[in-house]
Amino acid sequence: MATFLSGGTGTPKLLDGALSIFSPAETTVVGNTGDDVELGGLLVCPDIDTVLFQQDDELNRETWWGIADDTTETHDELLRLAESAGLDDGPRYLPDDQQTAGRKIASWRRFSGVAEFMLLGDRDRAVHVTRTGLLDEGNSLTETTRVLADAFDSPLDIVPMSDDPVASIIHTPEGELHFQEFWVARGGDPEVTDVEFRGADDAEASSAALSALTEEPVVIGPSNPVTSIGPMLAIDEVREALETATVVAVSPFVEDRVFSGPAGKLMDAVGYEPSTAGVAEAYPFVDAFVLDEEDSTTLDRPVVRTDTKMDDAADAERVARAVKEAIEEAKAMEIA
Repeated sequence: MATFLSGGTGTPKLLDGALSIFSPAETTVVGNTGDDVELGGLLVCPDIDTVLFQQDDELNRETWWGIADDTTETHDELLRLAESAGLDDGPRYLPDDQQTAGRKIASWRRFSGVAEFMLLGDRDRAVHVTRTGLLDEGNSLTETTRVLADAFDSPLDIVPMSDDPVASIIHTPEGELHFQEFWVARGGDPEVTDVEFRGADDAEASSAALSALTEEPVVIGPSNPVTSIGPMLAIDEVREALETATVVAVSPFVEDRVFSGPAGKLMDAVGYEPSTAGVAEAYPFVDAFVLDEEDSTTLDRPVVRTDTKMDDAADAERVARAVKEAIEEAKAMEIA
């Protein structure tokens, strides 16, 4: 039995090979929802959807986002209409007084659908319509996610970290940006002064996530520690559960070189060295680490080394075997 904390692309890439090592029927994926947005009235859950599409072999693995070979006619027409009407494109936040006026789960991340700034494919959009409809019918995000997982024939139990809103807000010298504006619309270019997980102080872990976290071990893939895993750690119940669980993490760095994404920039902004050593400092609850064979970082916890680059399922299986070995070493340390 294993529980994977998933955000961004790091953990999903690991899952491509992990299910030959860990039994799918006994595996739970707890998805980050800090990056979610409400776009044109539809709740989009990018990190959960990546795993949903992956499990039904529908995922666009070139982007690690959306459905492979999806059409984009609705998205294209939205952009054409905006251009014809002379409407500004780019992220269009709804007014402040509307940010918490609608469905609770979407608080602080509401965008207009005019000239939508995130590319939503047509089949992808159908998932968001269904999700939003189920939520409006009174289902929790956990219940809704499980319905969608069944629709995609997922062998895994996929659950959100919380049924409450937690929004990843990037603070910059020019003001606050939701993470999706910072990363998707602005390409991660703005200077970052801090990262806030708005709502985390009041959010509770979903009962499904909390239950999974108490069933050891827990695996954190090579995801961004700040905005992919950080929203989960900002919830007290999640962090406390990890402190008592057996936890193994795969570093997204090779010493001070990050594999991909804005992890280095964001870690530096919140006071951690952008490196494997910084990840270890950010994860004091982790019992053992999997590091790249070229990473000579010395840690105060057990380390298993392998080639951690994951370009295909065979690579992912190799890293997953190292994860299993690290779990065994961590458990041995606990017994000793």
